Amino acid sequence: MHHAHRCLKEGGTDVSLIHPTAIVEAGAQLDATVSVGPYTTIGSHVRIAAGTTVGAHCVIEGHTTIGRDNRIFQFNSLGAIPQDKKYAGEPCELLIGDRNTIREFCTFNIGSPGDAGVTTIGSDNWIMAYVHIAHDCQVGDNTIFANGATLGGHVHVADWVFLGGLSGVHQFVRIGAHAMTGFQTRLAQDLPPYVTVAGNPATAAGINQEGLRRRGFSPERIAVIKQLNRLLYRQGLTLAAAQTEMAQLIDKEPGSTADVQMMLDFLAASERGIVR
Repeated sequence: MHHAHRCLKEGGTDVSLIHPTAIVEAGAQLDATVSVGPYTTIGSHVRIAAGTTVGAHCVIEGHTTIGRDNRIFQFNSLGAIPQDKKYAGEPCELLIGDRNTIREFCTFNIGSPGDAGVTTIGSDNWIMAYVHIAHDCQVGDNTIFANGATLGGHVHVADWVFLGGLSGVHQFVRIGAHAMTGFQTRLAQDLPPYVTVAGNPATAAGINQEGLRRRGFSPERIAVIKQLNRLLYRQGLTLAAAQTEMAQLIDKEPGSTADVQMMLDFLAASERGIVR
């Protein structure tokens, strides 16, 4: 437990990393290297690890745990109760990993008793202004959420996903790794790995080829992923037939078995149906 006006010696002068106008409630656990801007309020159940910076006029409340080296800009609301009429004050949580950038006016809520009770955001995510992450969402690592992207409750977003500006994701939807939505996409069904969608309602528009190339996917791996996409969207196959054909691609190209398996696992687990 650290007092709100803790001072550090730097070059012989006292420098407080917590602005004197900030309110850090008793019980909050902030590493000595955390900086907090003016007029920010941090609740008694909040824990923040080394190197994280919190800007001005933020409210961080609830059972919220924030990892290392995050950059949280001004005017964020993190850890407020879910927008769920059934919520009755249970000690649900918000967990945020390391090295995330969280721009202005984001709202991330704690979980709800109707799910695991935890909202989770991983590490190395780039989250732009006005993003809403609702109760019980699970967000992986290395994602990009452009301005105004909104997740309903219980949405699962895998690693390396890109959500275009003003994209809206319906509650309980799952988004596979390396998938992408275009500007103003309305997503009401599961979005398989690697696939790019756009529009209202969302329609498939090929694979996120440029993203895969930038992440070091070999041309051979990308060719297999394109084949998965063709089976899913271009050949008029039923989903079951497409899955059967996809299974034939395992072991076809060294290094791509995990990609095929990830697609098969995602499709097998889909309960809402996929964007088709």
